[in-house]
Amino acid sequence: MHTEHDTGGVKPLAGFTVGVTAARRAEELGTLLQRRGAVVQHAPAIRIVPLPDDTELLAMTKQLIDQPPQIVVATTAIGFRGWVEAADGWGLGDALLRRLSGVRLLARGPKVRGAIRAAGLTEEWSPASESMAEVLDRLLEEGVDGCRLALQLHGEPLPGFTEALRAAGAQVVGVPVYRWMPPEDIAPVDRLLDAVVARSLDAVTFTSAPAAASLLTRASDRGLTGEVLDALRTDVLAACVGPVTALPLERHEVPTVQPERFRLGPLVQLLAVELPGRVRPLHVAGHRLEVRGHAAVVDGELRPVPPAGMALLRSLSRRPGWVVSRADLLRALPGAGRDEHAVETAMTRLRTALGRPRLIQTVVKRGYRLAHDPSSETKYAQA
Repeated sequence: MHTEHDTGGVKPLAGFTVGVTAARRAEELGTLLQRRGAVVQHAPAIRIVPLPDDTELLAMTKQLIDQPPQIVVATTAIGFRGWVEAADGWGLGDALLRRLSGVRLLARGPKVRGAIRAAGLTEEWSPASESMAEVLDRLLEEGVDGCRLALQLHGEPLPGFTEALRAAGAQVVGVPVYRWMPPEDIAPVDRLLDAVVARSLDAVTFTSAPAAASLLTRASDRGLTGEVLDALRTDVLAACVGPVTALPLERHEVPTVQPERFRLGPLVQLLAVELPGRVRPLHVAGHRLEVRGHAAVVDGELRPVPPAGMALLRSLSRRPGWVVSRADLLRALPGAGRDEHAVETAMTRLRTALGRPRLIQTVVKRGYRLAHDPSSETKYAQA
């Protein structure tokens, strides 16, 4: 069983920066991450079309009232409730409920079943697993040839579901509750993409497939697809709430992590294991050092480090104990130009930030090295 890492009194996500692409429940997710110590960069990659303004949903609701289907599949509680509330606002609520009371109503799981019953309706069947695959299996087993079926959508793709029903002879009508659109303000998304490319984010969270797809579309618009994908495949962890959310990323061979339970809490718990778990503890000059995204942990104490210092520390930690030349360190410094004096200035600030000057040794005329002690590391591992 995975458990959250906690180095002494340091919170598991302290020193890490996490991007949040969610539109809905972004504040809740951000709060959960911050409680575990993360710095959060929020960039909603999508926006939700307000239901009262959604002419497409209004037209589909009228159509279903006039031409009722034999079967309605409700996929999400919030989507079903939103649909009924929007119909009420248009003066169509009673007519919609009358139509739904006369059809075979299937609910994807317990939460949707509760929303259906709260509306005064009764579902015919609901799987305990909350699995759309189980819903599909039941429909195909019963046979849907010649059947008109309405599927309440929630902005998420349902890969293979509609295609399988149509192949079996059903007429499938999608009810587009909560459609996604690109954000009105694209600047936060651009800043997040720049941070991904610069590797100044340690992870990006995705809670919907449309948000993942929208982020990749914006990267393409800016000509950054290759750089963004390279970062997500290597240094920036893509954390998805579930396998459907991960689909747009996995189509581009981006590895993702997903919690066993598709909820925000487990997603944050997973990050609190994964990010510290990717850090290799080093034993340097008698101290235990962890190099995190924007901070170091020294002997269980979080030590914030300026960006230039972090660039140097990452270079040194890639080859602990080896001398790294001033020229190589200068290349690692963002925007330092050709002045090696910038390395000395940044190194002085780094040593001050770490609070243990002897962690980094100056090797005269050659460069700097982490005072790595492999024997201490072996003893620590065996203890």
